[in-house]
Amino acid sequence: MQQSASRILTTHAGSLPRPADLLDTLLAREQGQPVDEAAYGARLPGAVQEIVSKQVELGIDIVDDGEYSKPSFVTYVNERLGGFEPDADTPNRSPWAGSREAIAFPEFYAAGHVGSRQRRTVCTAPVSYKGHAQLQRDIANLKGAMKTAGVKEAFMPSISPSNVEEWQRNTYYTKHEDYIVAIADAMHEEYKAIVDAGLLLQIDDPRLVSHYLVSPNASIADCRKWANQRVEVLNHALRRIPKEKVRHHTCYGINMGPRVHDMEVKDLIDIILKIKAGAYSFEAANPRHEHEWKIWGNAKLPKDAILIPGVISHSTVLVEHPELVAERIGRFASLVGRERVIAGSDCGFATFAGSKEVHPSIVWAKLKALTDGARLASRELWKQAGKRKAAGKKAAEKRVAKKK
Repeated sequence: MQQSASRILTTHAGSLPRPADLLDTLLAREQGQPVDEAAYGARLPGAVQEIVSKQVELGIDIVDDGEYSKPSFVTYVNERLGGFEPDADTPNRSPWAGSREAIAFPEFYAAGHVGSRQRRTVCTAPVSYKGHAQLQRDIANLKGAMKTAGVKEAFMPSISPSNVEEWQRNTYYTKHEDYIVAIADAMHEEYKAIVDAGLLLQIDDPRLVSHYLVSPNASIADCRKWANQRVEVLNHALRRIPKEKVRHHTCYGINMGPRVHDMEVKDLIDIILKIKAGAYSFEAANPRHEHEWKIWGNAKLPKDAILIPGVISHSTVLVEHPELVAERIGRFASLVGRERVIAGSDCGFATFAGSKEVHPSIVWAKLKALTDGARLASRELWKQAGKRKAAGKKAAEKRVAKKK
């Protein structure tokens, strides 16, 4: 995993707006409608090439495929995991229904609040991994686009076991612990294949910090206990995978709401840092969490761990000013050093293929603000380093002259 050795590198959280023709196909497939699979297979490589080229054009250093083959960051596993069937008994509702936010602001969440209503499945047999063909297709498409665009490093997102557990209920395993471990063993195959292909693995894990939000009867202590258990399972899924090939992403999901019940970083940071990853990606730009940057300065970061703070937010359509982006980057650089900071985004901008919260034109403007801000931060941070080096040299010369 690259560090910001000569300038602040840039990346994002994964999902990006899909082109209209690809989006139509993804939504039709998700709804069980017939699609022309041959045409879809022929279109996908070109679409990935387009989005990789778009990221390069915008100045993004560490790219991905935009998650273009996935109907969402989590439900894509419906076709990659065996042992599941369509769940007719779970109501098709917003994931925020029944959450602390919905309870506190019922009028807002009842008034057509945008939320995912994706198809869910239920576990009825042993969990297995059967998505090898789809995964290898995605890897080939991304690596082909990287070669054409001249990209050196790319990542591929993959869902965490706890998010599969959340979305796909269990009716097969007697012990719930056995169910979670079975998911982890299956997802290990996907994790390992991504890294073996020479790509960085990004674990998408919003459930880790949003469990408190959607569990109104759970205390902070309850959620910490739950999170500790899920991190143990995640580390089991990451076994024998070099941590420098892994970046962990957590966030509070696509929710343009009040957000007053988000769990605070101070209550979970020690558990997050137990994850066997080389980089940690998290929300740091939205107004509910921007002040938390200071907490990372007192955190017991693993040696050489990289921070990927969000310096642009998915929770507002306002496009951040590059100077603000640069300030945000500078804060984290002051805590851990410029080399260990990569500028990122709070979350993906199309975590569900049909997301309409942030228009594509605004997404591109935000990513441009991200890269412009990184250039400003690089200029200032390396200028400061140059001044310190010159001052140190001058001081050393004075000491030598004094001795003479």
